[in-house]
Amino acid sequence: MTIYLDAVWLLNFFLDLMLLMLTQALAKDSTRKRRIMFGAFIASLLVPLSIYYPDSFFTSLIGKLMYSILIILCSFRIYSIYQMIKLLLLFYFTTFAIGGGLIAIHFLFQNPVGLSANGVLTFNSGYGDPISWLFVVIGFPLIWYFTKLRMDKHAVEKIRYDQLCSVTIHIQQISKSTMGYIDSGNQLTDPLTKKPVMICDEYFLKQWFTEHEWEMLKAAHDSLDFDKLPNDWEKRLQIVPFQGVEGNRTFMMAIKPDNVTVIYNGEHIVTRKVLIGIQFAELAKDRSYHCLLHPKIIKMAAPASA
Repeated sequence: MTIYLDAVWLLNFFLDLMLLMLTQALAKDSTRKRRIMFGAFIASLLVPLSIYYPDSFFTSLIGKLMYSILIILCSFRIYSIYQMIKLLLLFYFTTFAIGGGLIAIHFLFQNPVGLSANGVLTFNSGYGDPISWLFVVIGFPLIWYFTKLRMDKHAVEKIRYDQLCSVTIHIQQISKSTMGYIDSGNQLTDPLTKKPVMICDEYFLKQWFTEHEWEMLKAAHDSLDFDKLPNDWEKRLQIVPFQGVEGNRTFMMAIKPDNVTVIYNGEHIVTRKVLIGIQFAELAKDRSYHCLLHPKIIKMAAPASA
Protein backbone atom coordinates (compact mmCIF):
# COMPACT_ATOMS: atom_id res chain seq x y z
CA MET A 1 0.00 0.00 0.00
CA THR A 2 1.35 3.41 -0.99
CA ILE A 3 1.10 6.16 1.62
CA TYR A 4 1.59 9.76 0.51
CA LEU A 5 3.13 10.99 3.72
CA ASP A 6 3.36 14.63 2.63
CA ALA A 7 -0.36 14.78 1.79
CA VAL A 8 -1.42 13.03 5.00
CA TRP A 9 0.92 15.22 7.04
CA LEU A 10 -0.34 18.44 5.44
CA LEU A 11 -3.96 17.45 5.91
CA ASN A 12 -3.32 16.52 9.52
CA PHE A 13 -1.59 19.87 10.08
CA PHE A 14 -4.64 21.81 8.87
CA LEU A 15 -7.01 19.66 10.91
CA ASP A 16 -4.95 20.18 14.06
CA LEU A 17 -4.74 23.91 13.30
CA MET A 18 -8.52 24.21 13.10
CA LEU A 19 -8.97 22.21 16.29
CA LEU A 20 -6.54 24.46 18.14
CA MET A 21 -8.18 27.58 16.71
CA LEU A 22 -11.56 26.35 17.93
CA THR A 23 -10.05 25.58 21.33
CA GLN A 24 -8.64 29.10 21.44
CA ALA A 25 -12.03 30.60 20.52
CA LEU A 26 -13.89 28.64 23.20
CA ALA A 27 -11.28 29.50 25.84
CA LYS A 28 -11.31 33.22 24.85
CA ASP A 29 -7.51 33.03 24.70
CA SER A 30 -5.44 35.84 23.17
CA THR A 31 -2.45 33.77 22.02
CA ARG A 32 -1.05 34.85 18.66
CA LYS A 33 -1.86 32.80 15.58
CA ARG A 34 1.81 32.05 14.94
CA ARG A 35 2.03 30.13 18.18
CA ILE A 36 -1.18 28.26 17.35
CA MET A 37 0.37 27.30 14.00
CA PHE A 38 3.50 26.11 15.78
CA GLY A 39 1.37 23.96 18.09
CA ALA A 40 -0.44 22.51 15.05
CA PHE A 41 2.94 21.65 13.52
CA ILE A 42 3.99 19.85 16.71
CA ALA A 43 0.67 17.98 16.71
CA SER A 44 1.09 16.94 13.07
CA LEU A 45 4.47 15.35 13.87
CA LEU A 46 2.54 12.48 15.40
CA VAL A 47 1.71 11.30 11.85
CA PRO A 48 5.26 10.39 10.72
CA LEU A 49 6.05 9.26 14.26
CA SER A 50 3.15 6.78 14.14
CA ILE A 51 4.08 5.55 10.64
CA TYR A 52 7.82 5.07 11.15
CA TYR A 53 7.61 4.04 14.81
CA PRO A 54 4.21 2.32 15.23
CA ASP A 55 5.27 0.69 18.51
CA SER A 56 6.71 3.82 20.12
CA PHE A 57 5.62 5.12 23.52
CA PHE A 58 3.68 8.03 21.96
CA THR A 59 1.24 5.67 20.22
CA SER A 60 0.08 4.31 23.58
CA LEU A 61 -2.75 5.84 25.61
CA ILE A 62 -0.43 7.43 28.19
CA GLY A 63 1.92 8.59 25.44
CA LYS A 64 -0.92 10.27 23.51
CA LEU A 65 -2.06 12.01 26.69
CA MET A 66 1.46 13.32 27.36
CA TYR A 67 1.81 14.37 23.73
CA SER A 68 -1.49 16.28 24.02
CA ILE A 69 -0.08 18.16 27.00
CA LEU A 70 2.98 18.99 24.90
CA ILE A 71 0.71 20.31 22.14
CA ILE A 72 -1.11 22.58 24.60
CA LEU A 73 2.18 23.85 26.07
CA CYS A 74 3.48 24.66 22.59
CA SER A 75 0.25 26.31 21.44
CA PHE A 76 -0.72 28.54 24.36
CA ARG A 77 0.82 30.69 27.04
CA ILE A 78 0.27 28.72 30.23
CA TYR A 79 0.12 30.57 33.55
CA SER A 80 -1.27 27.87 35.83
CA ILE A 81 -2.04 24.17 36.01
CA TYR A 82 -5.76 24.99 36.07
CA GLN A 83 -5.46 26.85 32.77
CA MET A 84 -3.54 24.00 31.20
CA ILE A 85 -6.13 21.41 32.29
CA LYS A 86 -8.92 23.66 31.02
CA LEU A 87 -7.29 24.04 27.60
CA LEU A 88 -6.50 20.32 27.44
CA LEU A 89 -10.11 19.37 28.15
CA LEU A 90 -11.36 21.91 25.60
CA PHE A 91 -8.94 20.47 23.04
CA TYR A 92 -10.29 16.95 23.64
CA PHE A 93 -13.87 18.28 23.60
CA THR A 94 -13.44 19.89 20.18
CA THR A 95 -11.67 16.78 18.87
CA PHE A 96 -14.42 14.42 20.01
CA ALA A 97 -17.22 16.81 18.97
CA ILE A 98 -15.95 17.30 15.42
CA GLY A 99 -14.84 13.68 15.01
CA GLY A 100 -18.20 12.47 16.26
CA GLY A 101 -19.97 14.91 13.97
CA LEU A 102 -18.09 13.59 10.95
CA ILE A 103 -18.92 9.98 11.82
CA ALA A 104 -22.57 10.89 12.43
CA ILE A 105 -22.90 12.62 9.06
CA HIS A 106 -21.07 9.78 7.31
CA PHE A 107 -23.37 7.09 8.63
CA LEU A 108 -26.41 9.33 8.16
CA PHE A 109 -25.96 8.96 4.42
CA GLN A 110 -25.25 5.25 4.62
CA ASN A 111 -27.92 2.57 4.35
CA PRO A 112 -27.47 0.26 7.36
CA VAL A 113 -30.09 -2.22 6.17
CA GLY A 114 -29.66 -4.24 2.99
CA LEU A 115 -29.99 -7.60 1.28
CA SER A 116 -27.21 -10.14 1.11
CA ALA A 117 -26.36 -12.14 -2.03
CA ASN A 118 -28.79 -14.92 -1.06
CA GLY A 119 -31.61 -12.45 -0.37
CA VAL A 120 -31.36 -12.46 3.42
CA LEU A 121 -32.06 -9.12 5.16
CA THR A 122 -28.90 -7.96 6.95
CA PHE A 123 -27.89 -5.04 9.14
CA ASN A 124 -24.55 -3.36 8.63
CA SER A 125 -23.30 -1.74 11.82
CA GLY A 126 -20.78 0.32 9.89
CA TYR A 127 -17.64 -0.89 11.62
CA GLY A 128 -14.74 -0.82 9.24
CA ASP A 129 -16.62 1.31 6.69
CA PRO A 130 -13.94 3.73 5.48
CA ILE A 131 -14.47 7.49 5.38
CA SER A 132 -12.92 9.06 2.29
CA TRP A 133 -10.39 11.84 2.55
CA LEU A 134 -12.58 14.01 0.32
CA PHE A 135 -15.38 13.64 2.85
CA VAL A 136 -13.00 14.70 5.64
CA VAL A 137 -11.71 17.71 3.67
CA ILE A 138 -15.25 18.92 2.96
CA GLY A 139 -17.00 17.78 6.14
CA PHE A 140 -14.40 18.85 8.69
CA PRO A 141 -14.65 22.63 8.01
CA LEU A 142 -18.45 22.40 7.94
CA ILE A 143 -18.60 20.60 11.30
CA TRP A 144 -15.98 23.01 12.68
CA TYR A 145 -18.05 26.03 11.62
CA PHE A 146 -21.27 24.51 12.95
CA THR A 147 -19.66 23.70 16.33
CA LYS A 148 -18.20 27.18 16.71
CA LEU A 149 -21.48 28.81 15.68
CA ARG A 150 -23.49 26.80 18.18
CA MET A 151 -21.01 27.36 21.02
CA ASP A 152 -20.95 31.13 20.37
CA LYS A 153 -24.73 31.22 20.30
CA HIS A 154 -24.90 29.17 23.49
CA ALA A 155 -22.56 31.63 25.21
CA VAL A 156 -24.71 34.58 24.13
CA GLU A 157 -27.89 32.87 25.29
CA LYS A 158 -26.32 31.97 28.62
CA ILE A 159 -25.42 35.62 29.23
CA ARG A 160 -28.94 36.62 28.22
CA TYR A 161 -30.72 34.11 30.46
CA ASP A 162 -28.53 35.08 33.41
CA GLN A 163 -30.11 38.55 33.15
CA LEU A 164 -33.72 37.39 33.07
CA CYS A 165 -36.05 37.87 36.03
CA SER A 166 -39.76 37.66 36.77
CA VAL A 167 -41.85 40.83 36.34
CA THR A 168 -45.44 41.45 37.47
CA ILE A 169 -47.29 44.55 36.26
CA HIS A 170 -50.48 45.79 37.93
CA ILE A 171 -52.74 48.07 35.84
CA GLN A 172 -56.42 48.83 36.48
CA GLN A 173 -56.79 46.01 39.02
CA ILE A 174 -55.36 43.48 36.58
CA SER A 175 -52.00 41.81 37.28
CA LYS A 176 -49.99 39.93 34.67
CA SER A 177 -46.58 38.32 34.98
CA THR A 178 -43.85 37.66 32.43
CA MET A 179 -40.06 37.50 32.09
CA GLY A 180 -38.05 40.70 31.88
CA TYR A 181 -34.54 41.28 30.60
CA ILE A 182 -32.28 43.67 32.53
CA ASP A 183 -30.99 45.81 29.67
CA SER A 184 -27.98 47.90 30.70
CA GLY A 185 -28.29 49.77 27.40
CA ASN A 186 -31.82 50.96 28.22
CA GLN A 187 -31.33 54.44 29.69
CA LEU A 188 -34.68 55.85 28.57
CA THR A 189 -36.10 58.26 31.17
CA ASP A 190 -39.08 60.59 31.03
CA PRO A 191 -37.58 64.12 30.94
CA LEU A 192 -40.47 65.64 32.96
CA THR A 193 -41.02 63.16 35.77
CA LYS A 194 -37.53 61.60 35.65
CA LYS A 195 -39.15 58.19 35.86
CA PRO A 196 -37.28 55.32 34.19
CA VAL A 197 -39.07 53.71 31.25
CA MET A 198 -39.25 49.94 30.95
CA ILE A 199 -40.34 48.67 27.53
CA CYS A 200 -42.93 45.92 27.02
CA ASP A 201 -44.01 44.37 23.73
CA GLU A 202 -47.50 44.12 22.28
CA TYR A 203 -47.75 40.36 22.88
CA PHE A 204 -47.73 41.05 26.63
CA LEU A 205 -49.49 44.44 26.80
CA LYS A 206 -52.48 43.44 24.66
CA GLN A 207 -53.78 41.49 27.66
CA TRP A 208 -55.04 44.79 29.16
CA PHE A 209 -56.72 46.00 25.97
CA THR A 210 -59.57 44.87 23.80
CA GLU A 211 -58.73 44.31 20.15
CA HIS A 212 -60.52 47.54 19.21
CA GLU A 213 -58.70 49.57 21.87
CA TRP A 214 -55.33 48.24 20.72
CA GLU A 215 -56.08 49.13 17.10
CA MET A 216 -57.05 52.66 18.17
CA LEU A 217 -53.85 52.95 20.19
CA LYS A 218 -51.75 51.77 17.26
CA ALA A 219 -53.53 54.14 14.86
CA ALA A 220 -52.90 57.09 17.20
CA HIS A 221 -49.22 56.17 17.35
CA ASP A 222 -48.84 55.80 13.57
CA SER A 223 -50.75 58.97 12.61
CA LEU A 224 -49.73 61.13 15.59
CA ASP A 225 -53.43 61.85 16.08
CA PHE A 226 -53.96 61.53 19.81
CA ASP A 227 -57.68 62.16 19.50
CA LYS A 228 -57.85 58.50 18.46
CA LEU A 229 -56.70 57.30 21.86
CA PRO A 230 -59.16 55.02 23.71
CA ASN A 231 -61.22 57.11 26.14
CA ASP A 232 -60.64 54.75 29.08
CA TRP A 233 -56.87 55.05 28.68
CA GLU A 234 -56.36 58.80 28.22
CA LYS A 235 -55.36 59.36 31.85
CA ARG A 236 -53.04 56.37 31.81
CA LEU A 237 -51.08 57.27 28.69
CA GLN A 238 -48.37 59.82 28.14
CA ILE A 239 -45.75 60.59 25.51
CA VAL A 240 -42.03 60.10 26.20
CA PRO A 241 -39.64 61.76 23.72
CA PHE A 242 -36.36 60.01 23.01
CA GLN A 243 -33.52 59.91 20.52
CA GLY A 244 -33.26 56.83 18.32
CA VAL A 245 -30.13 54.88 17.44
CA GLU A 246 -29.71 56.80 14.18
CA GLY A 247 -29.89 60.14 16.02
CA ASN A 248 -33.43 61.06 14.93
CA ARG A 249 -35.81 62.32 17.60
CA THR A 250 -39.08 60.47 18.05
CA PHE A 251 -41.49 59.53 20.79
CA MET A 252 -42.86 56.52 22.60
CA MET A 253 -46.26 55.97 24.15
CA ALA A 254 -46.01 54.99 27.80
CA ILE A 255 -48.48 53.66 30.36
CA LYS A 256 -48.62 54.69 34.02
CA PRO A 257 -48.95 51.43 36.00
CA ASP A 258 -50.35 51.04 39.50
CA ASN A 259 -47.10 49.29 40.43
CA VAL A 260 -44.45 46.94 39.09
CA THR A 261 -42.95 44.01 41.00
CA VAL A 262 -39.58 42.57 40.01
CA ILE A 263 -38.14 39.42 41.57
CA TYR A 264 -34.38 39.93 41.53
CA ASN A 265 -31.95 37.62 43.37
CA GLY A 266 -34.82 36.17 45.39
CA GLU A 267 -36.07 39.61 46.56
CA HIS A 268 -39.38 41.26 45.62
CA ILE A 269 -38.81 44.82 44.44
CA VAL A 270 -41.97 46.94 44.17
CA THR A 271 -42.09 50.41 42.64
CA ARG A 272 -44.63 52.89 41.28
CA LYS A 273 -42.03 55.31 39.98
CA VAL A 274 -41.81 53.77 36.52
CA LEU A 275 -43.42 54.09 33.08
CA ILE A 276 -44.12 51.26 30.67
CA GLY A 277 -43.11 52.06 27.10
CA ILE A 278 -45.19 50.38 24.39
CA GLN A 279 -43.34 48.40 21.74
CA PHE A 280 -45.67 47.63 18.82
CA ALA A 281 -43.77 44.43 18.02
CA GLU A 282 -42.18 41.48 19.79
CA LEU A 283 -38.94 42.03 21.72
CA ALA A 284 -37.62 38.46 21.40
CA LYS A 285 -38.27 36.10 18.50
CA ASP A 286 -38.40 33.10 20.83
CA ARG A 287 -40.67 35.00 23.27
CA SER A 288 -38.31 34.22 26.12
CA TYR A 289 -38.97 37.69 27.57
CA HIS A 290 -41.45 40.51 26.93
CA CYS A 291 -39.97 43.39 28.95
CA LEU A 292 -36.76 45.38 28.78
CA LEU A 293 -36.08 46.49 32.34
CA HIS A 294 -34.39 49.78 33.09
CA PRO A 295 -31.40 49.08 35.38
CA LYS A 296 -32.41 52.06 37.51
CA ILE A 297 -35.47 50.09 38.66
CA ILE A 298 -33.22 47.53 40.32
CA LYS A 299 -31.05 50.20 41.93
CA MET A 300 -33.62 52.67 43.20
CA ALA A 301 -36.45 50.42 44.44
CA ALA A 302 -36.29 49.19 48.02
CA PRO A 303 -36.81 45.46 48.53
CA ALA A 304 -40.21 44.60 49.97
CA SER A 305 -41.05 41.58 52.03
CA ALA A 306 -42.33 38.62 50.06
